[in-house]
Amino acid sequence: MLHIVFQHADVTLLNEAMKLDESLQGEVIEIKDEWGVGPLKDIDTEEGWNARISWWKELLAGSPYEKNVGTFDDRETVKSIKEKLDSDETLEAWIWMGQNQHDVTGYYWLMPQLKSYQGRVMILYLNNLPFINEKGQLFYPWSVHDILPKEAVKAKKLARQITLSEFEVDPDEWKKLSDENATIRILEGGKKIVAKEESFYDGEIVKNITTDWQKATRVLSNTLHRMKIKTGDVFIMWRMKQLISAGKIETMGNVDGGWKEFDVRKPGSPSENVEVNDEALNNQ
Repeated sequence: MLHIVFQHADVTLLNEAMKLDESLQGEVIEIKDEWGVGPLKDIDTEEGWNARISWWKELLAGSPYEKNVGTFDDRETVKSIKEKLDSDETLEAWIWMGQNQHDVTGYYWLMPQLKSYQGRVMILYLNNLPFINEKGQLFYPWSVHDILPKEAVKAKKLARQITLSEFEVDPDEWKKLSDENATIRILEGGKKIVAKEESFYDGEIVKNITTDWQKATRVLSNTLHRMKIKTGDVFIMWRMKQLISAGKIETMGNVDGGWKEFDVRKPGSPSENVEVNDEALNNQ
């Protein structure tokens, strides 16, 4: 079988699960783009695809991942999946999906491209299902890699064929998302993806900005940890820089350099010099 996942940590999880259950043996293939954000207009054309690549280049500039631009092409990954399925008619593709917009939008992108393999494509969606964590407690995972390898072995029982009806309807959902061309897409439950405005996560960032100087990377880390509807660090840092440009966040350092090169705080915060001068006056 082929295992298809949408997050790099899922690859490690499934490889560990295979060590526990030989029946899961197969190649794990990762779809690497984050389809929950960014432009989708005419994505099936070269012009639309290049527009998305250009958008990612803008976001990745100055990031720890800047060199990753152009290192993969998910279209080639899908081409490889189809070639493998064509070469072995007994082969099945298992799509592993967590309850998050990253995985679900990736699933919708795949559907039109795998339609001719109906009957050989399985879905394993961890939707509203409890699993057991390391402490023996029940929890509802956000992503596939949130569960333990032994739980992934149990989860294989959830696998089912993607129906002909789903192969008819879900490509229409992808077309709708492409036509909307929103910057942000979130999961509202089930497989329902909803478009949101570009500023959707700004409030989460601002919550973590204080009157004291903090490293931008610390604000980034706190935001990612505390936010309920999650997205990637690259997008959050890009929005932080947009807020800086709009004057909603004050900075010190080189914003155009790496992520660790600047500090942030709330605008209009009293400067340290003013505070020192006020104290000196009070002591006279």
